[in-house]
Amino acid sequence: MAEPLRLKATSASPGRASGPAFVAEPVEPAASIPSSLSGQVELASAIEKAILELQELATGTDPEGGDIVEFQIEVLRDPTLTEATGARIEAGENAAFAWVGTLDGYIRELECSEEDQLRARAVDILDIKNRVLSVLTGTTVDDFPSGSIYVGKDMEPSRFLAHDWSAGGGIALYVGSAVGHVALLARSRSIPMVIGAGRFVTAVGQHIGVDGDTGIVILQAAESNATSAGHGDPSKSTALSLDNGIVYTSDGAQVLLSVNVNAPTEMDTVPAEVTAGIGLMRSEFAVMSLGDAANEEKQFAIYRHLLEWADGRPVTIRMLDVGGDKPLPGITETSSLRGIRLLLARPHIARVQARALLRAAVFGNLRIMLPMVTFPSEVDDMRQICREEAGELRRRGVPHRTPPIGMMVEVPAAALMLDEFNGADFFSFGTNDLTQYLVASARDEAGFSLERERAVPAVLRLLTQAVKLAGGRPVSICGDMAGDPVATPGLLAAGIRHFSVAPARLGAIRSALVGLNADGTKAAGD
Repeated sequence: MAEPLRLKATSASPGRASGPAFVAEPVEPAASIPSSLSGQVELASAIEKAILELQELATGTDPEGGDIVEFQIEVLRDPTLTEATGARIEAGENAAFAWVGTLDGYIRELECSEEDQLRARAVDILDIKNRVLSVLTGTTVDDFPSGSIYVGKDMEPSRFLAHDWSAGGGIALYVGSAVGHVALLARSRSIPMVIGAGRFVTAVGQHIGVDGDTGIVILQAAESNATSAGHGDPSKSTALSLDNGIVYTSDGAQVLLSVNVNAPTEMDTVPAEVTAGIGLMRSEFAVMSLGDAANEEKQFAIYRHLLEWADGRPVTIRMLDVGGDKPLPGITETSSLRGIRLLLARPHIARVQARALLRAAVFGNLRIMLPMVTFPSEVDDMRQICREEAGELRRRGVPHRTPPIGMMVEVPAAALMLDEFNGADFFSFGTNDLTQYLVASARDEAGFSLERERAVPAVLRLLTQAVKLAGGRPVSICGDMAGDPVATPGLLAAGIRHFSVAPARLGAIRSALVGLNADGTKAAGD
């Protein structure tokens, strides 16, 4: 059989997947539009319906998805759009064509921008254009088959959010952007994605592959590889075995492999036996509003569900990492507060979550992790809140337990003085924020990917020193670097022996570990 054709692209989200191609076609106004669509009333009605659809789509999604939808709703409510379209309608243009003409003008302006960030917003405008157009014309933007590889010039954020990714799949774009909203969503949900592949021809349903680690599109991929490598149902992957996440390097050093979790339902198709537990549960993905933050019973149910899934394995739940560029709807004026600082500034939020965690702890091996810690006093202050809430639960006769309390290490100042954090029972390195602060660049800025790659030696040097400063207390790594096989040798050499990665990355990291010695060097014969 001839070798499959490999097309060079650019990685936008790591991971590997293969499956039947779904080739997206651009949405265009129908050749014949109902004659009744001739006025601004129809346009206003269509915009309102599109807003309602977006609001419904935002229900139940994670904070990042919710923020993207909110941005699109704000654009739809911009009066300059309706005024420009209204002028076209008054000039005799059909409402649908007037809307398309107006939005296409904005899209062209953005696509011609010299700034990557502005060019990336063009697909957001395309998204809302298509939403309103589908209402005006009575057509729908159909979903694509689960497990497919989406192929197209770009991908609309709402289409990504509406799709069920539980069966795997991937994204291969002719153009696209690594700083666009879909790339952000793909990385947060571990969906392999490549961009800049150029226009290529593939038949609908033809099996193709996406390698988000190296930035490759593989045409004519074998159908037997239809399941993502390490993606989809891990129980069906040959790369995973029921070893409780205990892996040994070539020279016999034990390494633990845990998983990162956003929503509790993500683990329903993952056997607990393929992991050492949950190394990071991002509670802000399950607590997405001020109402959720005040709902102790809802939080308790979520945490208990994960503990029962883990069946005695450790479950590390990070308290709400909100604020700053990750706002919690309903809380205002928090641009300078994030993570532990916001929780301590809003203790009523921290106390509700602390009670839910203390109550859930009796159902398994729970560990509480504090986000964005900078100073030892912050750990001590949160411990005091937990002590006070434990005392209140005790007075009420409510079963509870105070579990170990540790901290995320994502601020360079904290990493450089871990020996001062006597109140922390364990440490987990969050390399996403750690890298961002080391290079003094926001993660959503154009060029950050290159800066991140160039900063790897500095990050590894900092981790090596921090592991020594931990003084023998448990350490792990749960940031993106943990799920990158290229970084595995350096992390082993730094002294990391516990990796927590997205479920989709378990197979790749396991394979990388067994081919290395404990010092990160390649095993003989590999």
